[in-house]
Amino acid sequence: MISCGVMSPASRVVIAEDLASQYRWTRRVINTSEFALLSYQSPVNQGLVLTVYIEGDGFAWSSRLKPSGDPTPKNPLALKLALQDESEAVAYLARPCQYLMHTQLSVCSSSLWTDARFSEEVIASSNEAISQLKESVNADKVNLIGFSGGGAVAALIAARRDDVKRLVTVAGNLDHVAWTQTHHISPLTSSLNPADYWKNLSDVAQLHLVGSNDKVMPLVIAKAYRKQFVGIYQPEIRVIRGANHLCCWERVWKKILLTLK
Repeated sequence: MISCGVMSPASRVVIAEDLASQYRWTRRVINTSEFALLSYQSPVNQGLVLTVYIEGDGFAWSSRLKPSGDPTPKNPLALKLALQDESEAVAYLARPCQYLMHTQLSVCSSSLWTDARFSEEVIASSNEAISQLKESVNADKVNLIGFSGGGAVAALIAARRDDVKRLVTVAGNLDHVAWTQTHHISPLTSSLNPADYWKNLSDVAQLHLVGSNDKVMPLVIAKAYRKQFVGIYQPEIRVIRGANHLCCWERVWKKILLTLK
């Protein structure tokens, strides 16, 4: 849960910029009522279905007890997965306060990547950004794919929309109450919990991917979420052998995408 190694915020931004430019993706800053959110969009920008990848919590903690001063991810895994997706229209969406200039970060409270990482303002602004992205490509439906904490964001957004074709999470934090209890860490008191919105998600096609070696987001979290659903509405959980929280998703992602066609 704690990233290691010294890497400046500026260098973390460069990593994402370089990755996106290699695939000729376009950078876009989306202004919402609460935040300015960074997005990258694929060169093909028209399609009936828009697939949006939502980033994880990023560099949330600099130590076990000290929140990071900048949540920009060291390893933008959701972006790396998005760049492999050859669907008709694909976009990447960062989380609030990621990829900002140092001066812009002054308006960001660290609670936005700690206890309030899934707060109403975070979910509402991310949902607003997705609506703007959808409109920009004239899509009718959206697929939401979220990594780690981005999985929680994706699920909470899916629970309030009627145009979600599929919800996919990768090592997703689908029940943060179960997660904090499992790890004996402070509860996310200012966050919405996806497991509480199971009724709104019962009719949404879902797939939740869990790494067999994931100690950060173990299988028990996805099972706690699935337990809320009744009978035939219980979503699919797929365990990916050899994967942990960060490792090996890139290697298997194209194969996983083929199963979603």
